Amino acid sequence: MGINQIVTPLDSAVLETKEQYTVYFKIVTHAFEQMLQAMDREKICHAIELSFLQQYCDLITYSLEAFRVKYLYDEDEKMKIDLTESGLPNYLEFRYLYNDLELRKEHIAKLPSKEHLQQEFLTQLLKYKEPIPKRKLQQAASIVYYNSVQRNYIFRKFVQGKIVRIENSETPYVVSWAFYDVTHNRPFVCFMYFDLYKTTVNEYTEAIYEAIEQVADRNMSVEMMAYGIDKKLPKLHPKEVKKIDLGPLHNVFAKDELTLTHILLEAIVKKTVDLHAFAMSLEIASCVSTETVSEGSIFSKQELQVWETQRPSTYVFCPHRVMQLYYDKIPEAMNRLTVPPIEIETLDP
Repeated sequence: MGINQIVTPLDSAVLETKEQYTVYFKIVTHAFEQMLQAMDREKICHAIELSFLQQYCDLITYSLEAFRVKYLYDEDEKMKIDLTESGLPNYLEFRYLYNDLELRKEHIAKLPSKEHLQQEFLTQLLKYKEPIPKRKLQQAASIVYYNSVQRNYIFRKFVQGKIVRIENSETPYVVSWAFYDVTHNRPFVCFMYFDLYKTTVNEYTEAIYEAIEQVADRNMSVEMMAYGIDKKLPKLHPKEVKKIDLGPLHNVFAKDELTLTHILLEAIVKKTVDLHAFAMSLEIASCVSTETVSEGSIFSKQELQVWETQRPSTYVFCPHRVMQLYYDKIPEAMNRLTVPPIEIETLDP
């Protein structure tokens, strides 16, 4: 099956061949790398936010490489790309990957040893002058997969970042976290700047982590996210909450109905742009505390923040040729962005 023949069931596009895997992983990895470089260049985020964002994106690209090895010679199972407004792997792929690695020992026990397989390869190639059977190649890929992929580096449904102290700031602490939203099948990275009241970081860290995972592990309005955390943590005073939506990724494998994707796919079909052409959307929503208000009865009052939601900032990162395409076809959409489309490097075939 060629690169343009992608099976599309109701909920996902299936990568069938090694060629499709190669193109897809190159697009996604390149898109994330270029987006981060552009965000740094354009000062879209604070330096500390960008450093955390880099780490979360590293987890995503590491997971993608694990997918590549996992499905390299698998004739039965194929990786699925989500068909909603995503262009990234279906969230179940990350879940299966994590579950696989939890059962690493059981899977390895069912495979031949690396030494035995190496000897079989040498015999097949040197003695019999015959190609390696696909079943043996799949076993070799599985051995690499289960022995090299580290579970701690996989992007999970929820990833908790550490609390960091900020020197010379009115809000002395920041904490980050990320999640892969089940509904949207996209990664989100969040930041909360805060101060503490009548407690220390060491005493309150576990409570903070627990509250964040309980109320802010999925996509919701940033104000609702901030209120939920504030309500759960009476000794914490959040001052700003920021949510970064990484995607959708518009590319040849995306099958959503978004205008940016539709225009790109149409141009790829007409060969106006290359098969590797892509664009990456990004949205940043934030809210800041403007004052406080007391809530509850006289015996159990809690001071809560009053939030002011900022207008979301929207960005599109794309190579120059794709940028020209969008300005030609949908100039009004480009003009509605927070800043004009940000140019990034083209992916070489």
